[in-house]
Amino acid sequence: MSDSGLITASELRQTHRRVILRVVHILVLIGIAIAGVGPLLWLVAASLNTTGEVLSDPIGVFARMTQWHNYVDAFQNVDTARLLLNTLAVAAGTALLTVIVALSAGYVIAILRPRWAPLLAAGVLATIFLPAVVSLVPLYLTTVDMFGTGLSLQNTFWAVWLPAGANAFAVLLVTGYLRSLPRELVEAASIDGAGPLRTLWSIVLPLSRPILGVVALLAAIGAWKDYLWPSLVLTNPSMRPISVALPIIERSTDLATFFAVLVVASIVPIVLFLIFQKPLLASAGATAGLKD
Repeated sequence: MSDSGLITASELRQTHRRVILRVVHILVLIGIAIAGVGPLLWLVAASLNTTGEVLSDPIGVFARMTQWHNYVDAFQNVDTARLLLNTLAVAAGTALLTVIVALSAGYVIAILRPRWAPLLAAGVLATIFLPAVVSLVPLYLTTVDMFGTGLSLQNTFWAVWLPAGANAFAVLLVTGYLRSLPRELVEAASIDGAGPLRTLWSIVLPLSRPILGVVALLAAIGAWKDYLWPSLVLTNPSMRPISVALPIIERSTDLATFFAVLVVASIVPIVLFLIFQKPLLASAGATAGLKD
């Protein structure tokens, strides 16, 4: 069998070629690390400098990281604590509602399998190909006037939770995972007299915790950084998440303090990802290999 790669197995056995390939790998890894982590490290360093130092010498901020009071100012001069609580409420509610909707829809499509399940699956899949901007106007009109009833969800967290909870990607992700579960467990529960709700609670839910954790994490991080929709439906300053308030803070706050607010706003999703990256990547890889 002939080698079809850029570097053949015989070439890899040569010492100098292995060394060159290893050096190339290291350089590429360093470049990716600088491109990915470099801007965040610069932001942290800039937040520990004065505005004048940042503007006069942007590269030298790494040598002067002494202005820790910028973080104190970020909470005293800016209502950062309330903004973070609002953002936490938005992210937690979105994650919970996304998990409930995805698990319910996935359970119907993959486990219960009624006759109309393929139509439901096709409808959910079709919404993925629909540009989000197309549904923006009708979704907003529905939010400010619920189906002509005069009930408005504007300036309530429900206005963010409900649209974000109906996540087609999350439904398909959970559906694919549930299809991989042993069918014998569901059939055995049915033989023992367990109804659909009991089967969902006692059999499906415990087995689905890995994928539900992935869905919840993705939904929470997505809600944390979302800007457009919360800026439309959460116009009350006391309800704004930090992503919506950042442009306003930038215009009315010292630059160094603003950098400190940016670091605080970024640290939560980064920490969440670092904590849950192992189950996230493992579940994503397992789901990608599932077959109907």
